[in-house]
Amino acid sequence: MNRDVTDLAGIRHRAYGALGSTSAEALALARAGERGPLWISAAEQTGGRGRQGRSWASPPGNLYATLLLTGPSTPAVAPQLSFVAGLAAHDAISASAPTLARDLTLKWPNDVLLAKRKIAGLLIEAESQSVFAVAIGIGINCASHPVDTTYPATDLAANGVAADPATMLLGLARAMKVRLQQWAGGSGFPAIRADWLARAASLGETIQVCLPGRQFAGRFDGIDETGRLLVAPPGGRPEAIAAGDVFGL
Repeated sequence: MNRDVTDLAGIRHRAYGALGSTSAEALALARAGERGPLWISAAEQTGGRGRQGRSWASPPGNLYATLLLTGPSTPAVAPQLSFVAGLAAHDAISASAPTLARDLTLKWPNDVLLAKRKIAGLLIEAESQSVFAVAIGIGINCASHPVDTTYPATDLAANGVAADPATMLLGLARAMKVRLQQWAGGSGFPAIRADWLARAASLGETIQVCLPGRQFAGRFDGIDETGRLLVAPPGGRPEAIAAGDVFGL
């Protein structure tokens, strides 16, 4: 393992050859007294994870990184970091692959899509012990992508773009720095929300929403001032949804 701390766009960076999970490592370091901001990356993960405990395939060649932040905001607004990170990932991929930029969109709550296929995923995890710590985990499919997934996936190489994970990480770190400054601990969320909606997948279209115990179709009307999904069923008023899975129809 390479645990040397280096500089990444002005932020400390700890790079590993392999880890179970960059986010798990980030939170473990926070419990041990580490204070962010700190980037943690790995060439591969043996226990990568996504939302709701799903596994995240993590072979070499793709980007696996987590930004550890301590006390970035109040816990109540920390979930907004999913939109901040989504925009940063969109920015970084667009800069790395400008020919594909027009086909990149953001899927609520935490994915980047390329031509309606998942090319990047995000996971926000937080813990409050001696300090409020947030781990922003980001995976970008540079060289490969998983198959037989619930939502179709793709990667940059499959779309004719050679992307080095280290170069992509540098671009991501720079974009994240800009987006975090824009967010400003939550006070700048209206601007983040507007930028996210400008890149939103399926806005105004019919989507399928899967919630525990039920699922329904409705028109995607955007996100509210806190980031909740707004979906209007046929003939009904928009419903605000804090957590769930979304699929385009």
